[in-house]
Amino acid sequence: MKIGLKPEGPLEALVLALGLVPVPLGETLPPLLLARVLMAAARFGVFEALAEEPREAAGVAARCGTHPVATRTLLDTLVSCGYVDLTGDRYALAPLARKWLVPDSPVSLHDSLLYRYLEWDWISRLDDYLRSGEPLHIHREMTRDQWELYQRGMLAIARLSAAELARRAPVPRGAREMLDVGGAHGFHSAALCRRHPDLRSSVLDLSEAVEHAAPLLAAQGLGERVVHRAGDALVEDFGTERYDFILVSQLLHHFDDATNREVVGRLARALRPGGVLAILELLRRDSPREGGQLGGLLDLYFALTSESGTWSFAEMADWARGAGLEPRKPMRFRTLPGLGLQAAVKPR
Repeated sequence: MKIGLKPEGPLEALVLALGLVPVPLGETLPPLLLARVLMAAARFGVFEALAEEPREAAGVAARCGTHPVATRTLLDTLVSCGYVDLTGDRYALAPLARKWLVPDSPVSLHDSLLYRYLEWDWISRLDDYLRSGEPLHIHREMTRDQWELYQRGMLAIARLSAAELARRAPVPRGAREMLDVGGAHGFHSAALCRRHPDLRSSVLDLSEAVEHAAPLLAAQGLGERVVHRAGDALVEDFGTERYDFILVSQLLHHFDDATNREVVGRLARALRPGGVLAILELLRRDSPREGGQLGGLLDLYFALTSESGTWSFAEMADWARGAGLEPRKPMRFRTLPGLGLQAAVKPR
């Protein structure tokens, strides 16, 4: 998957192919504006207002508490970008927005767009990171309100791939005990437990995450089958031969290679013979050129916001081998580009 300029006609396609388009200009100002337009529309409830019924700009402004002229400009921008349709003077949601941006959609990214406000600030500090080499350590600096938004934003992303994870994850036959490390909102555990009726899951995460994720997990309605456990994966005693299935989701990009080897080693000890460790991560390939644009951007993002970056299947499999596990064939996800799962089995 790649972000870039898309020609809107044969002439634009020609000048793009000839190298006459100032690509760096097109890949800076327009994406900044589009991102902020979508963020603001989510924050002020524009998509919610149009989900109720088509409205004129003045009606949207009245519903959202925004200025009528500014609101019309925003709506016209959303029309030009394919998120809103315009018939006469009335604006209505386009299918793209109705699927992804209305808060009550099953795959809504509404909370993820609000989370962009936090990320906007973090990314603006890239210059400081380049000067000092010191990452932000976002989990140490977030306020209570930011932790709550962070959890909702992470849940919005988890919804995109949870069904595929539940369908494809190699949960051992007859598995009963699961550990979900860094699972916070518990959505992945809930999906897996629904798929495997005998499975129970303990979701381990930092106390700040557990505090704000508790209502999100309770909303899944699984009661004691999926429960929170406050703890830090870096120092937690996972025990010995306690679990049939362990999921580590979107966590190890925060740690360096040595730390991940140590964490995976402790998780391997916590597996019962025949148990499976599954690492779910956004991927880096073996070189920047092979990794693609998205992989490169995410690697930088995690280096900035924590201290590490994305990892490759080969690196994850090597951690598992070092812990005495037998890696399985890696899986690339179809529902979220760049996401992959590396599983490994503990020999009997």
